[in-house]
Amino acid sequence: MRVSMTGSIRQELLSGIPDKKTFKKLQRKLRAFDDAELTTEHYEMAALYANECRRHGIQGSHRDFLLCAVSIKNNCPIFTLDKDFDRYKEHIKINLHVVRKEV
Repeated sequence: MRVSMTGSIRQELLSGIPDKKTFKKLQRKLRAFDDAELTTEHYEMAALYANECRRHGIQGSHRDFLLCAVSIKNNCPIFTLDKDFDRYKEHIKINLHVVRKEV
């Protein structure tokens, strides 16, 4: 599988789209991507990562640390433009997808 997402990311992408036609169009396109299967181990790892970052004065959302756990456990990079993940990377071994610069 080349791309997957968590259900919470799918929900976030679809939330806030008031136009039903646009919502349905995005919903259809996102169905091309599987949801990563989450287990107890993912949630426990996420808590460990949150605690580790907090020890270093870095706060983050539960969802962010869950994504870090999914990334590490499933050996896949995180595609994000959120700079918070650069701060997490200083303390947990996540792999971030590098966005190509336009030429």
